Amino acid sequence: MWKRLSMLWLLLKGDARRLWFALRHPQSPGWLKLGTGLMLLYMISPIDIVPDWIPLLGVVDDVVVLSTAMRLMLNRLPAAVRADVDRRMG
Repeated sequence: MWKRLSMLWLLLKGDARRLWFALRHPQSPGWLKLGTGLMLLYMISPIDIVPDWIPLLGVVDDVVVLSTAMRLMLNRLPAAVRADVDRRMG
């Protein structure tokens, strides 16, 4: 599991950092917190779309699902929150 977490972090660290700043923003919507919680639950859940014991595909499906979910949530942020997050990332 730690190997999976480190690989996800390397691939998604920019979006993960942006999501972290968005979660800590005072005007972040409730659905963002719920969606992030569901993403974390999926990441630690033993139930996957493709089982992890299948070489390469088991990790790739996690990366695709989590990166897509993260990107969708970040794209749907309110404009004020997105602007503040982008300014802090700057």
